[in-house]
Amino acid sequence: MIYLFHGSDAERARLKAFAWIAAARAKEPEAAYVRLSADAITTSSLEEVMQSQGLFFSKMLVLLDDPFALTEAGEAVLDALPQLQLSQNPIAIVAPKLLAARMKKLEGAAEKIFKIDLTEKKPSRGFNSGLVNALAARDGAGLWKELQKAQRSGDVPEMLHGLLHWKARDLMQKGGRGWSEEQSRELSVSLIELLSDSRSGDLPLGMALERFALSLK
Repeated sequence: MIYLFHGSDAERARLKAFAWIAAARAKEPEAAYVRLSADAITTSSLEEVMQSQGLFFSKMLVLLDDPFALTEAGEAVLDALPQLQLSQNPIAIVAPKLLAARMKKLEGAAEKIFKIDLTEKKPSRGFNSGLVNALAARDGAGLWKELQKAQRSGDVPEMLHGLLHWKARDLMQKGGRGWSEEQSRELSVSLIELLSDSRSGDLPLGMALERFALSLK
């Protein structure tokens, strides 16, 4: 089952996908959750998430985050569309600013489509620039405050983690003052490990993110 999130407003399309994932996890808390960014999307990784079932869960909730950011990942998704469509695992695809030909293929295979364009009226809460800017500035105290504020406003930890990991990948690709390529790569890995540790019961994700922020230098 494919759920497509796309449109010219890339930031809001991604936020909508994270909110959808959070709502789906609330309905089926036993379901496992996997997020694959473009550099992790291959034919084999797609086959794995389409078929995976575990001892303690019957479904896997999957987020394919901007697969068309890399040519090989995008082609792998397009090739796998028939199988993704038939998979029993709900598969959300965030693909903002799609080319028309790709949009037609994805929309034809999607169970449900969420299209969010810049011309639409924006909601009161949008892209959390304070959160990602604090990470880019290596401002641990500021990041901790932004996490606190966001969670008080109702933002779920999965959404906040997704934004932070997106920014880490953005720093890897575009660079940023205060972050070398190697440091931004380590940041991305540490955020992936943080999510994995949280799932295994180390700390609830919200608390793990706060601890991460306070350790940031």
